[in-house]
Amino acid sequence: MQKNLRICLALVLVVPGLLLNASCAKKPVSQQQSTTSMDNRAIQTDIERQRAEAAELAKMKAKEKFENTDIYFDYDESTLKSEAMEALKAKVEWLKMNPVVSVVIEGHCDERGSAEYNLALGDRRAESTKSFMVDMGIAADRLTKNSYGEEMPISSGNTEEAYAKNRRVHFSIE
Repeated sequence: MQKNLRICLALVLVVPGLLLNASCAKKPVSQQQSTTSMDNRAIQTDIERQRAEAAELAKMKAKEKFENTDIYFDYDESTLKSEAMEALKAKVEWLKMNPVVSVVIEGHCDERGSAEYNLALGDRRAESTKSFMVDMGIAADRLTKNSYGEEMPISSGNTEEAYAKNRRVHFSIE
């Protein structure tokens, strides 16, 4: 009887110990945790890469918008219109957010008038644009002006619509 008691006692102590040891396998759990941790790092890295790509794309689009938004003038005028001032305010804000960027301000005219007159008019248009931007807080040394007069039309034709498109100031980022 004592022998049976010892065997039962041994079984009562050994069997639960074996069950605990078998159910607490640590190696697979740590591999799973390690894999999960690596997966989380990979996901985080991918998210950071996507954010950087999105920021770069937004920056490129803003730069394109800056360069592709011209301002327009009335016939034989170099005075900024209210729409031009609004567009320039947006350009000034962009330049303030990008303090290392320098810009070329290009004055253009339609084909009416002499070449010399149109070069001078294009220069006045570029100058009025530059002055406005300097007055809004952009350093003058970041802005270079250039006049093309009638030499680089954006629209061909002898209609008022074509002429109006050519009376402009265009911006190029250096």
